[in-house]
Amino acid sequence: MELGMVGLGRMGGSMAERLRRHGHQVVGYAQTPKKRQVDSLEALVAALPAPRVVWVMVPAGPATEQVVSALAHLLEPGDVVVDGGNANFHASQARGAALAEGGIGFIDAGVSGGVWGLEEGYCLMVGGAAEDVAKLQPAFDALAPEGGFAHVGPIGTGHFTKMVHNGVEYGMMQSFAEGYELLSRCALDIDVPAALAAWRHGSVVRSWLLDLLVLALEEDPGLAGIRGYASDSGEGRWTVQEGVEAGVPTPAISAALYARFTSQHDDSEAMKVIAALRNQFGGHAVREATAPD
Repeated sequence: MELGMVGLGRMGGSMAERLRRHGHQVVGYAQTPKKRQVDSLEALVAALPAPRVVWVMVPAGPATEQVVSALAHLLEPGDVVVDGGNANFHASQARGAALAEGGIGFIDAGVSGGVWGLEEGYCLMVGGAAEDVAKLQPAFDALAPEGGFAHVGPIGTGHFTKMVHNGVEYGMMQSFAEGYELLSRCALDIDVPAALAAWRHGSVVRSWLLDLLVLALEEDPGLAGIRGYASDSGEGRWTVQEGVEAGVPTPAISAALYARFTSQHDDSEAMKVIAALRNQFGGHAVREATAPD
């Protein structure tokens, strides 16, 4: 199929490349001239055959709102907009309703896979009308590994599912971080990298996150070059807030969120692990450790 991609950063650019590798044609637009094939949203829309599909991969919030609002005036009935960013599901529901007034379809796609998605594929959790999802199915099949795609419900459910996914991710990462710090700080002279490497084989806690932690320690033993600072990008907060609204206790996710708040004020070994893992799977920037006084 032929589609447009708005936003060609570390996620959007890799997704566009993976689509091309699977035989699809992608017209890309980004603020960076050297990355894009067209120099405006108007040119992108004009380059696509009807019915058009435009996939938006820009930061959630004002940037997404600006792009989707602009597309609402450029696209025609039967076209489809996909938002693959980490938008709040309430905002996605509102955007879907606004586009529907002009006969334009909307899909909210939760995308997980980070910087590894180009080679490994992306987990996709999408919300939207069945007829709109069907138009995108060839692209979804190209982006996701086997079993990694799910149409989870109507508009809003894709981003809600990704929100919960990221909340669970917070809790899992925090558990590995705390375990690492306890192994490192105890007085038993434990070979921590060897212990963690062993957990990767046969253990009930083996996972991709554990693999990435072992890789991070191979690259920087003791994580000496990383400050124990981990930002929270929104999804963890939203998950806890929705848990409160639904009366669903989320103690592990809440504690992980609060630990990140703490990291933004105090350096800690556990937060070094969180920062290292975020860098490994998502290419998120780390803050360099400052030299001791």
